[in-house]
Amino acid sequence: MKKEMPSCPVEVTLMLISNRWNVLIIRDLLEGTKRFGELKKSINGISPKVLTANLRAMEENGLLTRKVYPEVPPKVEYTLTDIGYSLKPILDDMVVWGTEYKRKIKKTTK
Repeated sequence: MKKEMPSCPVEVTLMLISNRWNVLIIRDLLEGTKRFGELKKSINGISPKVLTANLRAMEENGLLTRKVYPEVPPKVEYTLTDIGYSLKPILDDMVVWGTEYKRKIKKTTK
């Protein structure tokens, strides 16, 4: 990671998953290795340029690895590292919280 790390651990975590794209990329890679096209297809609304930029930043930050196969056309696969995979409990908690939030909001809007 080229940037200096914030002193606050919460800020470090937010820095790494600071946008919805990173969280969705992690969500998809928790299922296993994926190719660029698979990620593009499963992440609604992301452009190839933005996906590429996020994947590169996540690789630089040690969250995933990129494997390029010497083929034509090039085949590239992305896999979470152990550090990236260690974010699973955070995403699991986000699922629980988001589900509960939706349930509560639905009750209050009836």
